[in-house]
Amino acid sequence: MNLSLYLLTVLIWGTTWIALKWQLGVVEIPVSIVYRFGLAALVLFGLLLLSRKLQVMNRRGHLICLAQGLCLFCVNFMCFLTASQWIPSGLVAVVFSTATLWNALNARVFFGQKVARNVLLGGGLGLLGLGLLFWPELAGHTASPETLLGLGLALLGTLCFSAGNMLSSLQQKAGLRPLTTNAWGMAYGASMLALYCVVQGIPFEMEWNTRYIGSLLYLVIPGSVIGFTAYLTLVGRMGPERAAYCTVLFPVVALNVSALFEGYQWTAPALAGLVLVMLGNVLVFRKPRVAAPVNTCLEAKQI
Repeated sequence: MNLSLYLLTVLIWGTTWIALKWQLGVVEIPVSIVYRFGLAALVLFGLLLLSRKLQVMNRRGHLICLAQGLCLFCVNFMCFLTASQWIPSGLVAVVFSTATLWNALNARVFFGQKVARNVLLGGGLGLLGLGLLFWPELAGHTASPETLLGLGLALLGTLCFSAGNMLSSLQQKAGLRPLTTNAWGMAYGASMLALYCVVQGIPFEMEWNTRYIGSLLYLVIPGSVIGFTAYLTLVGRMGPERAAYCTVLFPVVALNVSALFEGYQWTAPALAGLVLVMLGNVLVFRKPRVAAPVNTCLEAKQI
């Protein structure tokens, strides 16, 4: 079950980048995000009400969903999309992939979970591998004040994503399932971002063509309803640090899609980076060896 959810998340979120690219045009970025998560919330509420699986939450649960909506479905997307205007998308991907390490650290700080050495080593290998994958893009980018601002926003977006993971884990420990918390979180996130658009005077336009509507529907159903539910379910089942290694594998899928549709060509450093990412994945999911109890060993010697 965990493997199926993991692969599903990687494949979906590794292909949403091209849908996000097709969203650029007439509709402002914040408005597209409002459309995406507003519609996703409606779909989730509809499914939960029809199946009678919408859980009742108390005030604490709603407050956590409000914070989760702000972190996962509002601020982090604004940070990443704004950062992409000033720094290469590859650098954004590298910064975002540090979520594995941030999740491990935050799980230790907030939940007292021990940070497994293999998770840290695997995350480090994944970061190094992504650096090699995107090296031509990174090496060709000149430093500037905008670069520092873009890096800061990408890091802030990653921290918000990690905080959203912790909040989801907290909700699941309280018995609330990701379907219910995602529905409320997406509704809250879309509402807050819609209020921001109103205050800033950003018009709520719509681009009525197949490209925009098709990409929007892909982001709503697979990208949000299925993707976020699968990923946050993994957070509850596997722990935030292991689930977050998905963020290292997304760019690998995205590059393969780019090779198929946009003519991306694999290079020797990129292939070496891919190998490191895969090795990191093996390390992250390797179960630590459990030492045999001392008394058992003594009994074995006596026999």
